[in-house]
Formats: sequence, C-alpha cells, structure tokens
Amino acid sequence: MVKRIAIIHHDKCHPTECGNYLCAKLCPVNRTDKECITPHPISNKARIDELLCTGCGICPKRCPFQAIEIINLPEALNKPPIHRYGENQFELFSLPSPILNKVTGLLGRNGIGKSTAFNILTGTIKPNLGDYQNQADFKEIIAQFKGTELQTILNKIKDQQLTLSYKPQQVDLIPKKFQGTVEQLLKKVDQKGKIKEIAKELELTLILNSLITEISGGELQRVAIAAATLKEANLYLYDEPSSYLDIKQRINVSKFIRSLANEETAVMVVEHDLIVFDYMTDLINIMYGQPACYGVVSGLKSTREGINTFLSGYLKEENIRFRSYPIKFEKVQSKQKEQLIPLTSWENISKKLGQFKLQAETGELYKNEIVGILGENGIGKTSFIKILAGLIKPDEGNINQQIKVAYKPQYLETESDQIVADFLKQAIQNYSNQLINPLELDKLFTKKLSQLSGGELQKVSIAHCLSQEADLFLLDEPSAYLDVEQRLSISKVIKNLTEERDLTVLVVDHDLMFLDYLSDRLIVFQGTPAKSGFLRGPFPMEEGMNLFLSGLNISLRRDSTSRRPRINKLGSVKDREQKRDNRLYYS
Repeated sequence: MVKRIAIIHHDKCHPTECGNYLCAKLCPVNRTDKECITPHPISNKARIDELLCTGCGICPKRCPFQAIEIINLPEALNKPPIHRYGENQFELFSLPSPILNKVTGLLGRNGIGKSTAFNILTGTIKPNLGDYQNQADFKEIIAQFKGTELQTILNKIKDQQLTLSYKPQQVDLIPKKFQGTVEQLLKKVDQKGKIKEIAKELELTLILNSLITEISGGELQRVAIAAATLKEANLYLYDEPSSYLDIKQRINVSKFIRSLANEETAVMVVEHDLIVFDYMTDLINIMYGQPACYGVVSGLKSTREGINTFLSGYLKEENIRFRSYPIKFEKVQSKQKEQLIPLTSWENISKKLGQFKLQAETGELYKNEIVGILGENGIGKTSFIKILAGLIKPDEGNINQQIKVAYKPQYLETESDQIVADFLKQAIQNYSNQLINPLELDKLFTKKLSQLSGGELQKVSIAHCLSQEADLFLLDEPSAYLDVEQRLSISKVIKNLTEERDLTVLVVDHDLMFLDYLSDRLIVFQGTPAKSGFLRGPFPMEEGMNLFLSGLNISLRRDSTSRRPRINKLGSVKDREQKRDNRLYYS
C-alpha cells in the first residue's frame, strides 16, 4: 500500500477566491459522495482526508494558488514520523545523531526540517509520532531508535544526564528580546565564568560595552555563538553559525566550534557554506524530502563521503534518489584573451567614509565575464559596488565609460506589500525559462514581498536584478539565506544568463565554494576593517585565490571524487606541500 501525505499550505489557500473550494468540486472521491476534501471547521481552509485521497493529482494541478501538494512517500519510510505539525502539514522522519567527541553536521535543503530536528532535541518541540492531537511519551520516542547511538543520547536526555545549549538560526531576533550591552547579555547566560576568554577567541573584546541594538549582523552572530557556548552543556547545537560572517571569521568560528567536542561533549551544526561545513564537521546526517512537506534524516556518514553522497543525489544504503541529477564541479576554463572586449575601467579611485578610506588603483572589466569579490567585512566591498553603481561619488579618480548598472543590495527590502508577480513583471515577460522556472519562483507569485522568507526574498531580488536591461550587474551577497542546492542553482542561472546575454556580473560573497564555482576572475580586498581598504585585481582565478588564501593561512585542494574545493588540514602533508610551492589553490 502506498503511503501518501497531503499538504495544504494555509498561507496560499484562499477558498473564497477560487470559486468556493474549487479543489473539492473537482475531486473524483467527493463526486462519489465521500468527504475527501472538506472545509476545515476552524480555519475554513481546505483539508484533505489522506486515507480517502487516491493521489489522482487533479487538485494540486488545478489549484490557482498552488496551495496543495500530494506526495507518495518512499517505500523505505515504513515507520511513523517523529513529528507532524498538524493535519495536512509538515512531517519529520527520524532525528540526527549527536556523537560524543565529534562534531556532527546536518546537511539538506531549506524547509526540510533541520531546525525542527534541533528544536525536538532541545525540547522546544514535543514530538508526537505523527499523532498531532496528542504528545508522545518519551519512552515511545526512544523505542523508535532502539540499537542506535541516538537511543543512548535520548536516554541521557530523559535521565537529565545530558544538558543542551542551542544557538538559534535567527540571531537578528536577539535585539528585539534583549536591551543592554554585549557584556550584560553574556553575563546573563554565563555558567562557566569564561566571558573574557571566549570573547577573545571570537574577537568580541572590543564590542563588550556596545549595545546589542547597535552591533552588526556578523558581531551579533558571534555574540550568539558565545552566549550558547558559555552555558554548561554536554550537547551544543549551532544553527547556521556562519551567516553574516566573512570567510576569515568563518574559519575562526569553525576552529572554535571544533575545539568544543571532547569525550564528554557532542556538537551538532547546520550550515550551508559547504567548504566551512566540511572543515567544521567529522560526521554528517543528510536530510532529504520535499521542502515544506516532509523531511527524512539519513544514517551517519563520514563528512567527505556524506557531502559527496549529497552532491550525487543518491543514497546507496537506503536506495533513495532524492535529486534527479548530480551536482558536479567542472574545472573552470579561463576565457581566451582575444575574446575579451573591454566594458569599463577605473583609475586611482579614493573615497573617505568617516574614519574609513577606500582605495582602488587601476582595474578593468570585460563583457561576458563574472568577477568574484573577496575580502573581510568592513573593508570597502559594498562601498566599491556602490561607486560603480553611481550611488556614491569617489573623492578622487575616474570611472571610464559610463554604463547602465543593475544593483542587488546586501540588505533586502522586506516591508513592501507589492505582489511578487508585479515585482517580477519584466522577468516573467522576458526571462521565464532563464530565471522564473529554474528558481521555481512561480510558486511565490501571489505572495507579498513582506511575506517572503529570507531565502525566497533573495531569489526574487536576484531575478529582479538580472531581468533588467543593463551592461553591468552588481550582486551583493547573493548566497545569503540560501541552502547549498539553491546556491549552486543560482550560480548556474547567473552563468547561463551571462553567456546568453553577453553580460558582465560582479559578485560579492563570503562562500568560497560559491565564488569558486561561479567566477572567471577575482577582485581581492586587503586592509584593516573599519579603517582602510585596498582593492587589488581583477586577477585570474588561481592568482586571486592564492593572494586571498595567503591572508587566511589555509590551502585548498579539490576532492578526487566530486572535484569540490576542500580546506586542507592545517599542517598536513598536502597543506605543507601547497604552501611550500605557493599554490594555495588548485584550479
């Protein structure tokens, strides 16, 4: 018997606007006088009886708001879910496995249940084993994992032998809940008496007296990591610890998180920067399923094997294909010099912004190329982008050949009540196959911009920018809020559109794999954050990466199976060899 779930997205279901429950009128089961689709007695949204549903597929296809999804679950899911949010709502199958003395990662798409799994482990969500009207007994939960490492962990949680500390995903909510200085916040949660030591390791010493409401996103992220770490715990959970951080801070935070695992302590992380995720973890659980519908946690794998399995899209042990195509990292081919046509250039640019000074000597951009921009936070990357966009005038120097520019800013508009379909009118009319379809934006057409999640808003903003008629496209941190698959999907969209329309694209980002996958050349920013920034380049990829990585004291190799970039273990034979030969990056 096929196990089937029916999902109703309540935010999209508008029964009175579709002709008074169009889905119910079209349902073949309803036409036999059975009540498969009926109005919910409280919400008045549609509801579907999953036992009566035949999976005919009529209602999801005909719903004008795309509010219905009918899913046949994999045969391997022969156990009840660990948790279901409610009737016709998301289901989570299994839980990830923390291991003492190890950092375990959780890898999967957005909306697949990673944060739900963390919330169950912390006790924020009480699991119900699929019976959403009743909370399950903890012994029943433990029985689901009999004979596994997770049974031991859950028994310790039940017997209060294991304490947990959780760094949530949405650190931007902290200033709304706490008023005061960074030090006051940390003192409130400190159980170890190590504020000064941890502040030094996470580079927070200079902002301890700053108000929480006045610090940057990157500083807020590190404060949240410090707050979680200052609690006495045996299991530390970090949800997206690299968000808002530059690559230097990401490497530092990775080392810090790795240092917490010992024989009495387990660490778990959710992370979408694949290079950092690889560097930070020992073991991983892959999560697959259908976003906003159901999620499944696979068995534990070593980090290298697990990431390569995730990229392949096929779980051999479970015989599950969760993606129809593998993700491959082809070697970047440098464009031939004779094919390069100059687009614009700059000479001796200088700009003073308060105490900060930005300088850029000479550089040139060509038609039909993607240039990545790397550098620490607060070093002038966004200011340079704004100079090219004409939003800031330089104090000295010239931009040669004025051109039409399209700009996607770092911080996105979240308050607008404009409908997505109206905002993307140009993209829908001219670039449906290039932008709308590959980014699956049609599902968002009826939503307001203010209703979108961070990832949805990011994709919409990128599509809006790339649909404009311009010569130069400036994308500031386009990977923020996106999962691994979405980042690689965005990369392909940008690459294809660049070739097709002969565009020039500048991309500022902190995800090294994203820029490695995307860029033809690199601009590198050097200097001192908040004091001075000096632009160098654009360089060919290998030269630019070598320059940038030399400032981080790391080297990159390519995985022999997937060809993805990986950070060498510090001091390893490979690391020493590459540093000796001054080849920190293998293209």
